[in-house]
Amino acid sequence: MALQKSVEKWKSKNWFDVYAPKIFGDIVIGEIPAADEKKILGRRIKVSLSWITHKPEHSFLVIGLKVNDSKGNVAHTTINYLEQTYSYVHSLVKRHGSVIYTIDNVRDKDNNNLVVKLILVSRGKITTTKKTAIRKEISSLLKGLVAGMSKEDLITSVIENKLQNESRNKIKNIAFINKLEVKKIEFETKGNNS
Repeated sequence: MALQKSVEKWKSKNWFDVYAPKIFGDIVIGEIPAADEKKILGRRIKVSLSWITHKPEHSFLVIGLKVNDSKGNVAHTTINYLEQTYSYVHSLVKRHGSVIYTIDNVRDKDNNNLVVKLILVSRGKITTTKKTAIRKEISSLLKGLVAGMSKEDLITSVIENKLQNESRNKIKNIAFINKLEVKKIEFETKGNNS
């Protein structure tokens, strides 16, 4: 009897097409089941960026999407976070090198809170004073750059490696950095921690 109820409950659900944000061309990225279109609002979806852009160089980037609008059998999403896969970040770190992690809370042009996490890797050892100087330079650079960008501009900048290249150029006088990657960007709406 319980099995029959669960089967009937499952059969009564509708399938909704999930669309990527407009920055990626509003393409269908999948389907999700729900009994009602109101019940899919707020659902989170994790997708490899290479699946959306069809570019193999984006295979280590994962994008977190959140359903923010639904009409009929269509669900539209917004970007919740962008991050590198753990396996890629782990492959960057080698013996006899230094790793610097930075975490910066910044605001974008639309007054949204962002948490930007970077990982910097060098082949040789870097002294603690140089690490501190690098963190200060990166922090001031990010606050200045992100303040003039919208959410879409920042995502485009990270995907096209513009943010990483600007950051690397800013700190090249302090120490040689072999690899600089955006580990994660978390987006928060105005005053909302979702």
